[in-house]
Amino acid sequence: MTRLWNTPAEFADEMVDGFVAAHPRYVRKISGGVVRRAVSPEGQVALVVGGGSGHYPAFGGLVGPGLAHGAAMGNLFASPSTQQVLSVARAADNGGGVFLSYGNYAGDVLNFDAAQERLRAEGIACETVTVTDDVASAPLAERHKRRGIAGDLTVFRAAGAASAAGYPLAEVARVARLANDRTRSFGVAFTGCTLPGAPEPLFTVPEGKMAVGLGIHGEPGIDVVDIPSADELAALLVERLLAEVPDGADGRVIPILNGLGSVKYEEMFVVYGRISALLEAAGLTVIDAHVGEYCTSFDMAGLSLTLYWLDDELADLWETPVDTPAYRRGSVGAVELSDAPDEAPVAEVVLTPGDAESVALAETVVAVLETIVATIDQNVDELGRIDAIAGDGDHGIGMQRGSHAALAAGRAAAQAGAGAGTVLAQAADGWSDKAGGTSGALWGVILTAIAGSLGDTGRPEAAAVAAGVAAGAKGVTDYGKAEIGDKTLVDALLPLTETLTARIAAGDDFLDAWQVAAASATTAAEATADLLPRMGRARTHGMNSVGTPDPGAISLALIATSVGALLADRIERKAHA
Repeated sequence: MTRLWNTPAEFADEMVDGFVAAHPRYVRKISGGVVRRAVSPEGQVALVVGGGSGHYPAFGGLVGPGLAHGAAMGNLFASPSTQQVLSVARAADNGGGVFLSYGNYAGDVLNFDAAQERLRAEGIACETVTVTDDVASAPLAERHKRRGIAGDLTVFRAAGAASAAGYPLAEVARVARLANDRTRSFGVAFTGCTLPGAPEPLFTVPEGKMAVGLGIHGEPGIDVVDIPSADELAALLVERLLAEVPDGADGRVIPILNGLGSVKYEEMFVVYGRISALLEAAGLTVIDAHVGEYCTSFDMAGLSLTLYWLDDELADLWETPVDTPAYRRGSVGAVELSDAPDEAPVAEVVLTPGDAESVALAETVVAVLETIVATIDQNVDELGRIDAIAGDGDHGIGMQRGSHAALAAGRAAAQAGAGAGTVLAQAADGWSDKAGGTSGALWGVILTAIAGSLGDTGRPEAAAVAAGVAAGAKGVTDYGKAEIGDKTLVDALLPLTETLTARIAAGDDFLDAWQVAAASATTAAEATADLLPRMGRARTHGMNSVGTPDPGAISLALIATSVGALLADRIERKAHA
């Protein structure tokens, strides 16, 4: 289990601080992650990688000459926010454009894609390749749905080497796609992993058994079998990967045996001895075998095998020297180090002052944010528990970080005299930035839309607020592409907004309409227990998640109910004042 932590919600931030303090020659800290300390040539394509924390050396440990120029580092098992990716990309940009690469997970795709759009709008050329190496997570015909696991390393190295060689942005993207097409991985686990502060691991494996086809975020795998011998495990891994040799492979392969956190190197060497013999017996030429930890999952006891199939270009690029905190190959030589400070200056936020009515309403907005924080704090462990079954275990921590950041930003705006709309808009930015992940992005969308309906003058009509909630729901479905029945937050959000709109149109006052809508959201959220997940990280859980409701839907319903209770209490107290 993870034993050393202070406050679980602050673990990722404190980890980044310690990482930078330990490696000042390699990286400097900026808002959202780290960038190279080494000065890069002007016009060189900047490779920005990233993902959730908990996978060291991915992702910050791979920043340095020959590899990544920067890493956006999200919360535990949660993608970095759009703001974090933007911050790192802007700091890493050398004038040759930015190349983004990361594992194929819903939250990462949402946030990196949004960052890419904003970079392009700013005039910074940007391209993306997501890593899809995990053969257990989708069939070959749906390779685009596969997860990225330890194969991140091969794609990142190919892109970093192409950048170092002076390739333009389009060619860096081409090489990365080629590397991804030629990378396959498959993993197993003997125990689950435990997030800091969590009382139990995200999943358990029966004594004497092994989970097959696991993910790196606590996803438990597609099958459970008896623990084999080291030789039998080697055969299982090799057989599964040789069943899917990429088109055009000429027999040159780089094997990467990756430890997921607590399998000893000595154990991996025993397994690799047999892997090497099996690859040779298959007529393959092994190049630069890797055995070690390259993409971990906290304390998970498990390992994965990656096979990277070379061609002449990829083989030449693989010889590029690399020097990063956690990964070194060859000799990079002397480099010029930047004397830029760790923290980039934070832009001053310009707040819109509100009129008297809107400032008064802003007090209610802050009270709503306080209620959300209290609700999440009270339910954080349960949200984490159900997310461990129907997700990846980080939902409670992510919602806690996001709601607390929203409250802090909203309070600061209200104290500065901002109107209700600006207060909620600031809270939305704080939530999405601090929480990261899918939920952070989606709650940012929801609150931003409602903020637009509140404005900073006067008090909006009930129908306008309902329209803001509806706009938020549309933003979520447009952004995340989920539909009713996919087992996501949308399964509760759409009943909430549809009921709210209908009841207000029928003449109900706002409080009555909200409470009826919250009840419909609660019913719908509970009903997600019967659904088979079709989107997000829960998709690979399959039948394992049936019987457990979606944590995003549950947290939304809890918040809707508590906000309704707060509004009722404030109305009652006002009536008796």
